Amino acid sequence: MKAYTHATIIVGNGEMIEDGVLLVNDKKILNIGKQITIPEEADIIELHGKFVTPGLIDVHTHLGVHEEGVGPAGADFNEITSATTPYVRALDGLNPMEKGFEVARRAGITTVQVLPGSANVIGGEIVTVKTAGKIVDEMVVKSPSGMKAAFGENPKRVHGDKSAKTRMGVAAVFRQELIKAENYLKKLAKGEDVPRDLGLENLAKVLRKEIPLRAHAHRADDIVTVLRLANEFKIDVTIEHCTEGHHIADFIKKYNVMVAVGPTMSSRSKVENADKGWHTLLALEEAGVPFSITTDHPVVGIEYLITSVIQAVKNGLSEESAWKSVTLNAAKHIGIEDRVGSLEVGKDADFVIWSHHPFDVSANVEKTIIEGEVVFED
Repeated sequence: MKAYTHATIIVGNGEMIEDGVLLVNDKKILNIGKQITIPEEADIIELHGKFVTPGLIDVHTHLGVHEEGVGPAGADFNEITSATTPYVRALDGLNPMEKGFEVARRAGITTVQVLPGSANVIGGEIVTVKTAGKIVDEMVVKSPSGMKAAFGENPKRVHGDKSAKTRMGVAAVFRQELIKAENYLKKLAKGEDVPRDLGLENLAKVLRKEIPLRAHAHRADDIVTVLRLANEFKIDVTIEHCTEGHHIADFIKKYNVMVAVGPTMSSRSKVENADKGWHTLLALEEAGVPFSITTDHPVVGIEYLITSVIQAVKNGLSEESAWKSVTLNAAKHIGIEDRVGSLEVGKDADFVIWSHHPFDVSANVEKTIIEGEVVFED
């Protein structure tokens, strides 16, 4: 049992505790508050002048499946042999030894969602993991945590010669695959002897609302297409990137979806990113759309997640929304808020000790702790 005392604790739910105590036992948070009883057997760690926050969460990364500096040998994020590959899993291509995980721990990031790439209309199953470990199965928080889909420029560019040359074609390919999965479920419901089909089995999870569809969509019209299809098939979705979400923030709000915004710190590498900027977050905040901030690592390095949050605040986003975008809202985006995202009793003991307020340019991560164990120490 450990008691971290005399720290300024940013809880993650909008609350801040001055001169607070965080009590940790058996991988979980046992107690938190300003004046709590510390058991005699507890090891006391004094943190005068330090800040404690939840472990940061990046909801949209390609850590471990798109390895930095490796080239084709580490490119395991786009299975482009078909325009639709719902049968693949990011879990099976993830290398936990990739340097990016170490970098994430150094940056105070304790949980990441790892997605297939956006080359395909349907890209495969997503996994959410902690950032420490050597065996990916032991790092898993949630598997699967969604099904990847992509709309707009990327699937057109990759599969235009053999599948979908237009946005109409991309939507049609998606619709066709979902209809196949609906028919598959109908046959099963009738008791018919149907041969197993891994892709249809995985899409059935989406239709049953066991997992959400996580849809890559930058342009406003692509976002609207995603929401149209979600309504048509009565499935749960999240919007990934949402670059032009500021143009239709009130419309997005009507659909009660969560949004991942980023990588805003990247360059304007294509037409779909031409109108990117921190103004997207401000518009979503004003409309009441819950959002997370993401690096889309390695598009923007995972170590710049907190930098992205700081830039958002610098450009007008409230500090409360900024913190939630990489803590509690991020956990809700993935569906793991019962375990992580805020420092509350019973949740995983995933937290970060900072030298100064994390929004201070001179702040350093002094320790990153996952399930009570120090995984990085400066």
